[in-house]
Amino acid sequence: MKTMVIEEERIKALKRYDILDTPPDGSFDRITALASKMFNMPIALITLVDHDRIWFKSQSGLPDVKQIDRVPGLCASAIFSEDVYLVENAIEDPRTLENPLVCSEFGLRFYAAAPLQTNDGYNLGNLCVIDKKQRYLSKEQLELLKEMAGIVMDEMEVRLAARTSLAKCYERIALLEKENKELRNR
Repeated sequence: MKTMVIEEERIKALKRYDILDTPPDGSFDRITALASKMFNMPIALITLVDHDRIWFKSQSGLPDVKQIDRVPGLCASAIFSEDVYLVENAIEDPRTLENPLVCSEFGLRFYAAAPLQTNDGYNLGNLCVIDKKQRYLSKEQLELLKEMAGIVMDEMEVRLAARTSLAKCYERIALLEKENKELRNR
């Protein structure tokens, strides 16, 4: 029961950002392209974990894929980690042995995901790097991935703050127009 309540609160936090199903964004696309190059990985994603799906805000190396089902997605497991969720060799890792992304033709072998954590502590998704061969990241590289995830959250926070400010401006304008109209009608 407690897990369901926490998940409902996490989903509510995700909805607060109003980012699901938005068009591609150059800032996020630059981050995934940079992550792919920095870590020498063929795939980098910015993912957001919704009720029943994992939606890709940005992807490098997976053209034409916008989302996958939440199950069997590794990102759905990774959001419960406070640190980088690391799978160095998926065919030997007990957490991923039966995952279709590992067993299928896709052949996922390496997965590292840093959580996209809100200021109030909810993990909305991940910045992840993926390879089809076994890989290792140094402690410094893991820290870089976490820092880059922090930049993604900074971008999301700026957009949320801008939307909130704009909504307040529109409310104020509407109030002033109403007051102005009332004054003219006197």
